[in-house]
Amino acid sequence: MKILVINAGSSSLKYQLMDPDTGDVFAKGLCERIGIDGRLTHRVPAKDIKVVREIPMPTHSEAMTAVLDILVDEVNGVVKSVDEIDAVGHRVLHGGAKFTASCRIDDACKEAIRECIPLGPLHNPANLMGIEACQKIMPTKPQVAVFDTAFHMTMPPKAYRYAIPDEYYENDSLRRYGFHGTSHRYIADRVAKLMGRTDLKVINCHLGNGSSLCAIKDCKCQDTSMGLGPLAGVPMGTRAGDVDTTVAQFIANKYNKSIDEVLTIFNKKSGVLALSGGLSSDFRDLEAGAAEGNEKCKLALEKFCYEVKKYIGAYAAALGGLDVLVFTAGVGENGANTRAAVCEGLEFLGVKLDPEKNAQRGDERIISAPDSKVTVWVIPTNEELVIAQDTAELSK
Repeated sequence: MKILVINAGSSSLKYQLMDPDTGDVFAKGLCERIGIDGRLTHRVPAKDIKVVREIPMPTHSEAMTAVLDILVDEVNGVVKSVDEIDAVGHRVLHGGAKFTASCRIDDACKEAIRECIPLGPLHNPANLMGIEACQKIMPTKPQVAVFDTAFHMTMPPKAYRYAIPDEYYENDSLRRYGFHGTSHRYIADRVAKLMGRTDLKVINCHLGNGSSLCAIKDCKCQDTSMGLGPLAGVPMGTRAGDVDTTVAQFIANKYNKSIDEVLTIFNKKSGVLALSGGLSSDFRDLEAGAAEGNEKCKLALEKFCYEVKKYIGAYAAALGGLDVLVFTAGVGENGANTRAAVCEGLEFLGVKLDPEKNAQRGDERIISAPDSKVTVWVIPTNEELVIAQDTAELSK
């Protein structure tokens, strides 16, 4: 089968055409600046092809047309006809508590996604635009929604409820939802296969410009660090992570800012970017700065690793022990220094890294020492494969 995976943002559209059985990626790319002037970047990994085209994209419909045109292009395409595409899978950020699994898209599904817009005001409208653009251009193809929040719907109430008056939960559905769910789900399933068992207590560290941790037991989410929105948890590239709510009140009152303005600060001007004195939100830049003696870069890295370590300790307690610790996503997969700093001091949990294995680069690998009681893995995540597999299954 050939599944087209779509991740639509407000002014962008990422795509991959892939085989859900083998994981092979036939082509992938990005439409950006939708609604402005439009640019398509298209890659064919097997042929080492990269094509960049400036194409007018007033809406997501024009972006989808551009994607399909390049996929069937005689020189740079990978299929002879759109008919070769069997189905389309869409990443949808927020499914609320209604969606515990992926679903075939119909009018009822779209209406439910629309009802979740208050919970995901930036992403859900864009996800809907991507869905409707595909339906317009490919009306006969099965369309499937894969929700970023679905994996976390197995959390017990003690993990997802906030200690606020019932009315806000009952009337407004305010609770912990969590994100990066497709990534955490991929890792949970992959660990079970690699370890040959499902009865495992796992903490997955999805660390990147956006970061979240997930406590997993028997392949099911028990708790996760992000909350109602993706701001909560550890500090990230530009997100503050967990902050005392009175900090928001103080800033709003003293500097005459609205709550939306304060949240913009917390979401886009905080995190390691702020701690580094505005130098960068890129961890590679921070490591370079720290190596040159920049104390603010050192603090940014130390704060990040400290908070990740705290969550690991908390989740090990919540799980009643720990069998497997996983690092994934951009920083988790590539940041040897970050992994070492996070694991330092976790010997009491049974975590012991092998420095040589940790320093190596590669794909899936164990980086813990032979006598470590906890198996520590680096596993590259593959959210697109999960989306493609769910789409294939639901399109039968």
